[in-house]
Amino acid sequence: MTLFRTAGTSALAGLAVAGATLAAGSANAATEVVWWHAMGGELGQKVEKIAGDFNAMQSDYKVTPVYKGNYTETMTAAIAAFRAKEHPAIVQVFEVGTGTMMAAKGAVYPVYELMEKAGEPFDPKAYLQAVVGYYTDTDGNMLSMPFNSSTPILYYNKTAFEKAGLDPNTPPKTWGDIEAFSRKIIESGAASCGFTTGWQSWVQLENFSALHNVPFASKANGFGGTDAVLEFNGDLQKRHVANMGEWQTSKIFDYGGRRSDPAPKFYSGECAIYMNSSASLAGVRANAKDFEVGVGMLPYYDDAAGTPQNSIIGGATLWPLTGHSDETYKGAAKFFTYLSSPEVQAWWHQETGYLPITTAAYELTKAQGYYDKNPGADISVLQMNLNPPTETSRGLRLGNFVQIRDVINEELEEVWAGKKSAEEALDAAVERGNKLLRAFQDQNS
Repeated sequence: MTLFRTAGTSALAGLAVAGATLAAGSANAATEVVWWHAMGGELGQKVEKIAGDFNAMQSDYKVTPVYKGNYTETMTAAIAAFRAKEHPAIVQVFEVGTGTMMAAKGAVYPVYELMEKAGEPFDPKAYLQAVVGYYTDTDGNMLSMPFNSSTPILYYNKTAFEKAGLDPNTPPKTWGDIEAFSRKIIESGAASCGFTTGWQSWVQLENFSALHNVPFASKANGFGGTDAVLEFNGDLQKRHVANMGEWQTSKIFDYGGRRSDPAPKFYSGECAIYMNSSASLAGVRANAKDFEVGVGMLPYYDDAAGTPQNSIIGGATLWPLTGHSDETYKGAAKFFTYLSSPEVQAWWHQETGYLPITTAAYELTKAQGYYDKNPGADISVLQMNLNPPTETSRGLRLGNFVQIRDVINEELEEVWAGKKSAEEALDAAVERGNKLLRAFQDQNS
């Protein structure tokens, strides 16, 4: 038995490792490699193009991408399909599912093993350091294939800045700047709200902690073992959430939802500053039709020691699942080689705003003059690589983290509604989250 857990799927706890090999198709047909993903809309079209281009360049394998909903829905669908032995060869899983996937050892075919057996070239050192560190085991072996990695950045309305008497080419750098700029923007009538944020746990607690080099959890944020405990209720995190709660009352900050729901507040000009994924860059520029968009790094408290450190990644990787034929895995490995090529990754980065996951793709993008033509498009890479990652800024590896994020969202919403203090909410989130960590530890010990 192997355990494979995600939010709201307690009934899907135990998965039997698929014993039968799935059919690879007729002898004369291309071997199909099914890839379940969570990229909808324009991103989904780009995924279809990548698969289509790979299929067109050779005739032995056919990669079939299948959209299965958002990240949580895709992971849940893969769990159910694995139990029924109807699972895909590859599934896209977001970064907070890494701990769960690592615990599902019988279900996962580690990428480093797959690439070696298929005889495909694979050098983890070719990938950005921050990406490699997130998805390797304690021996430094890469378990999944990096694909769409992102980090949160700051977007701002240059037109509103100029109207408020601010330099439109100078984004706020510190939280003091955010407060001061927001007050000026609101008082001038340039916008009715200072800033809003997408993915509040990821941006305002997870990345906030990394950028300030303070722990989110013990045991190197969970990398050191499943017995980690949450520690995001430290003094600096409480100070920040308390400030945001206070700012909510005067619309310096205006909450708009848990994922990317606040985006329309920025697109419409209601809020002058928006913090969300670097992968939102293309969408932000496409939807902000009435003003010019500027970009900057995430703000930090400049009176906190050792800041800014570096931000951490979001996005997802591709996990091969066991139970398929050797030929299917050869096709998956060849597709991974293609997917990681500098040309494909540079295109993906430039089209979407996701990080170029390899150094070669970053250098190719620079050589193509993309950053010169699109100032700020390299903000995500620069912010990720401000300093070598520390134990507290490497990332997170925590079980049941999808559910823990839900707990954090619930408690933060209590602060924004004025029903709890920052201290009460964060202490409660840690207490509730630790129960979920202990449940995961018990299930996987």
